[in-house]
Amino acid sequence: MDSRIATLESSDRRHSTRPDSARPKSPWGVHDPYISMEELGKSFVGFASLPHQIHRKNVKKGFDFTLMVVGESGLGKSTLINSLFLTGLYSDRILPNTSEMMKRTVGITRKTVDIEEKGVRLKLTIVDTPGFGDALDCTDSSYPIVDYLHQQMEQYRMDEVGMPRTQIKDSRVHCCLYFISPYGHGLKPLDVAFMKELQAKVNIVPVIGKADCLTKAELLRKKERIRKEIEFHKIKIFQFSDCDSDDDIEWTRQDHEMKNSIPFAVVGSNMQLRVDGRTVRVRAYPWGVVEVENPDHSDLVHLRTMLVRTHMQDLREKTHDNLYEQFRIRRMNMRSPSAAF
Repeated sequence: MDSRIATLESSDRRHSTRPDSARPKSPWGVHDPYISMEELGKSFVGFASLPHQIHRKNVKKGFDFTLMVVGESGLGKSTLINSLFLTGLYSDRILPNTSEMMKRTVGITRKTVDIEEKGVRLKLTIVDTPGFGDALDCTDSSYPIVDYLHQQMEQYRMDEVGMPRTQIKDSRVHCCLYFISPYGHGLKPLDVAFMKELQAKVNIVPVIGKADCLTKAELLRKKERIRKEIEFHKIKIFQFSDCDSDDDIEWTRQDHEMKNSIPFAVVGSNMQLRVDGRTVRVRAYPWGVVEVENPDHSDLVHLRTMLVRTHMQDLREKTHDNLYEQFRIRRMNMRSPSAAF
């Protein structure tokens, strides 16, 4: 018998005689790779552990996610980001006065923070667009944003050609939170023009900022009107994939709640108070407090669930498989490398 086979069989017998308490602990559950082939049975090959191998590799590598926030000043964009990811990313931000806002042009700023939760590392990049919608003439407000999205797509395309894929740094924007003003009845012409301009370039998720200034009845009417206007203008926002028949009840319920929440009516806060023995983020008013993570007060939890718990990978995949692929094909068909996005 081949000495290598004999050694493997001998090792397998020694391992199988170990008491359960002496075996290394494994995260694989039923298909435990430490269980010997004799215990599993001859019909077991082992590929059932492939999802766990992929999970382990991805956890070790970590995840990247880039989120863009767009909207007029004063809609609580920075505060919402702090509330969504429980960070102080914009704790030192200085807001411009009215005259400064009317004069300034649209800028692009990037901030990156490393977040770790239960051993899983997320490199979160927030792309902010200060100045959008603030000037008297907003005709060209979308140009710097479109140009930035183009640059990130183009950089990734060039890196694919000239670098090993393991060394490529992905700076493409995976999602754009577009903030709609709570004032007024529905979408402004600027809202419609901007979302139509960006719908083929980034996953758009519409949100209503500072939703606590609306009553429940006003909020329901505003949401319904915005949904109808999005449909009327044929604006393509991020679409949730349909639930499969074998999805569990809780997943289906969450998916239904998230779909019904669009556009997400959100409230953010950097203030924390003790309420009924719990530490919660609130907005304090003379008449009481708004708990930003209470689903009866805000859609913040639904938005966080969608962005992080259930659809972050969907947003990443759609960016690469759909939006980037369409961009790459357009670039290949262009004669001039400097053609517009």
